Amino acid sequence: MILGDRDLKYYIKTKRIVIEPFDEEIVRENGLDLRLSNEIARFKSNSEPVDSKANFLDPFQYYTIEKGESFVIQPNERVLLNTLEYVKLPDDLMAFVNLRSTFARLGLIAPPTIVDAGFEGNITIEVVGGAFPVKLHVGDRFIHLIFAKLLSPVEKPYSGDYQGQKGVMFPKMFNKK
Repeated sequence: MILGDRDLKYYIKTKRIVIEPFDEEIVRENGLDLRLSNEIARFKSNSEPVDSKANFLDPFQYYTIEKGESFVIQPNERVLLNTLEYVKLPDDLMAFVNLRSTFARLGLIAPPTIVDAGFEGNITIEVVGGAFPVKLHVGDRFIHLIFAKLLSPVEKPYSGDYQGQKGVMFPKMFNKK
């Protein structure tokens, strides 16, 4: 079952879905529009292969973190975008993440992404540039979440590396000792 705006408002009011900071403007008829934060990660050109079996990956070897009020995505460039909003879901709701059509019409592409039941943190998605540069601004509503109620709660909720992060993209990058 997909949640409509009335259901979403109820879930947010009763704190079954937590969105911080929350603004009524992000509630749409069939989901929530989330906004771009003030940081992105750009993939670096690197000839070193990534070992998928490695116990430790130095993210600085593959990404450059930028902070600012706006960002230009170049043609065919891959970037990771982070939401301004921190999201916490119960174990019986998940969300489909879609790039808003405004940005898709500008040629940007985002692969299919899902926010798992039990997720807690800021949402990070990969975006690929189109045929011409596109400038994004902090606060742009760039992704749309469509929430689905599961028939039964998940037995093994999300517990990955980004669980509980709040306002920080790639916590391992910023907590490097």
